[in-house]
Amino acid sequence: MVRIATVNTNGVRASFRKGMGEWLAARDVDILAMQEVRASTEDLEQLLGPEWDILHDAATAKGRAGVALASRSKASIHRVTFGADDFDSAGRWLEADYEVGGRVVTVVSTYVHTGEVDTPKQDEKWKFLDAMEARMPELVAHSPLALIVGDLNVGHRELDIRNWRGNRKNSGFLPRERAYFDRFFGPAEPFEAVDGTVGPGLGWVDVGRRWAGEVDGPYTWWSQRGQAFDNDTGWRIDYHMASPELAATVTNYAVDRAEAYDKRWSDHSPVVVDYSL
Repeated sequence: MVRIATVNTNGVRASFRKGMGEWLAARDVDILAMQEVRASTEDLEQLLGPEWDILHDAATAKGRAGVALASRSKASIHRVTFGADDFDSAGRWLEADYEVGGRVVTVVSTYVHTGEVDTPKQDEKWKFLDAMEARMPELVAHSPLALIVGDLNVGHRELDIRNWRGNRKNSGFLPRERAYFDRFFGPAEPFEAVDGTVGPGLGWVDVGRRWAGEVDGPYTWWSQRGQAFDNDTGWRIDYHMASPELAATVTNYAVDRAEAYDKRWSDHSPVVVDYSL
């Protein structure tokens, strides 16, 4: 069994000051994917310690974004090249191959742009989602055991956002954004996505939705403003997206929601999944 966790740390140094280290020490994680690291590789090495093998891709702009993968065993290879040559994906996409049970498991830690309607930020998000859609079949061709985890900044369905009606025209719940996820998880034969476009899907599995079923959430992010966390007015935007063969091995899925607002060490909760390999 391999336990893989993902979390947007909202600044890993601040998260460790608030209790992330204690959570990690108790959780027996084999591979940890992090987003919004906003720190140096040296910072990660000092915080995690020598028992972790660390891969880190920092953002072009210092102090922003940044993705990392930490593992108990060393990755055999890793890649950060992503999308078109003129597209800056630094700090947002990190792939690594791990040998588990004699097989290669490819794990991606990714941080999709937040976006903002009708601005260059949203244009960058469209570029990223396009690149992601193109890369996913290549990942499965490389290894049938492929996994993309991270903060994807899109609530796929109405079940994934408590206040979905009020967010239909906002980035994160736009029909065009959600249609990408329809295709990520959709069948190979052509079907109509939520935005009205028709085409085949890629057949990947939303592990969280398959495990939880047709229920609200479980949410993974809550605004820091107001009583969002206390009222569970959240978004499910942190995913484990697995290839069909890997998804078939899932034995447990959990969102490690803090017991109380003042015990949070990030505005996101870790998503932890056990894969029987």
